[in-house]
Amino acid sequence: MFTNIDHMAICVKNLNDSIKKYENDLGLSFSYREIVEDEGVEIAFFNTKKINIELIQPLTATNPVSKYIEKKGEGLHHLAFQVDDIEKTLNELKKRQFNLIHHSPRHSSDGSKAAFIHPKQFGVLIEIVQKGGEFNEQV
Repeated sequence: MFTNIDHMAICVKNLNDSIKKYENDLGLSFSYREIVEDEGVEIAFFNTKKINIELIQPLTATNPVSKYIEKKGEGLHHLAFQVDDIEKTLNELKKRQFNLIHHSPRHSSDGSKAAFIHPKQFGVLIEIVQKGGEFNEQV
């Protein structure tokens, strides 16, 4: 079902400062930056050989990521796992009575599809991601 870990996501208050810090202090290779309107965040990705790093900055003070930062501070927000077929995976997770935040895929970064499993399920927020391709929203 899950093919591998796609990325680890870290909440930050200031994306510009954090990008510089991850590049300069850790020597990570900045890949791209994007606004994900469906989630109300701006993200930056750093590619590594195995697991990518996503920095997430909320766009508003009422955004769930803002509330997360307020409550827990900057830091690890979620783990993302790749799947080959997100619709099939979500259907399987529904059958197994997983506590899903999203019951159908949403727009994600870089043309991907994504959905989240509630952190009560495993103690951490988990994102499932189907990479690339055109998103076909079902009406």
